[in-house]
Amino acid sequence: MQVSATQQAFVLNQALTTCRATPSIQHPVWASVNERQYKSMPTHGIGRWRHLLPKDPPKKKRDRQQMKEIVVETETTYATLNINVSGYDMTVVEHFSQHIHNLCNRLGIKVLDCYALQTKTTEVWLMQEQGTKMSVDSFLKTHNRVVQLRSLSATVCPIFLEVLLKNQPEGVQLCVQEHTEVDYKARFKGRPELEGLKAKITY
Repeated sequence: MQVSATQQAFVLNQALTTCRATPSIQHPVWASVNERQYKSMPTHGIGRWRHLLPKDPPKKKRDRQQMKEIVVETETTYATLNINVSGYDMTVVEHFSQHIHNLCNRLGIKVLDCYALQTKTTEVWLMQEQGTKMSVDSFLKTHNRVVQLRSLSATVCPIFLEVLLKNQPEGVQLCVQEHTEVDYKARFKGRPELEGLKAKITY
């Protein structure tokens, strides 16, 4: 029994040594992945995709805003009209101009443009009861919105204006007038310095 036990121990020791000595067999693909050989190899542009996208067109320069052609009145339609809404409360003025725009869409009236004019500030001076000195009491800001209509029908115009006057809120002024070149220039802020330089160049 002792001989057999020593023989078995000797056989087991030889088996362990042979297992340690023999190299592990690996799959060639897995071996290459583990070694990371692809990092040192050139890719030759494989995986690039930006050249496949269409090139963006060059940005065009913003053209200077030009005055639109004024429509001439006919026997059945009016010329280009400006509905000027003004008041001291900007929220009420803005909502009423939106109401006019929505009403025009419902009645099929063509709205050519809708814009805001420069806010005008008015100083209110207060004179003392005794004396002649005056001091500034408050500032009133007048907000203006313009809804520009095109080819308003003569039959729809009286009904349209009647609806506007009935829905006109308090403290809001409503003015309807024909559009002119002066109204177009009033949209832009004056630059007296630039105009003075232009005058020097011309003369």
